[in-house]
Amino acid sequence: MTAEAPEFVIRGVTHEGKPFRPSDWADRLCGVMSAFGSDGRMQYSPYVQPVTSAGIRCVVVDKRLKDIEPMAYNFLLNFARDNELQTRPGRGAGREDDGEAPT
Repeated sequence: MTAEAPEFVIRGVTHEGKPFRPSDWADRLCGVMSAFGSDGRMQYSPYVQPVTSAGIRCVVVDKRLKDIEPMAYNFLLNFARDNELQTRPGRGAGREDDGEAPT
């Protein structure tokens, strides 16, 4: 039995294998989901984080966001689909990359 990953990753590569542009897309996307912290500084959401994996800019999305803020979760899924970006399971799961975003 395989446990479902608690997160998924949007990779900065299209289904055709081309790099997604602009190069700071992950930071911009996570910036949409950020908020000011108690210290008055802008902070990324703990549910949406920019990362670099194998030299590729990515966004890690915590699946708990679906229950907390479904519209934001759907926005991220639609962003990946509309831009034909590759997705894969996040950390802690088998990484059979089928290129399909979670539902």
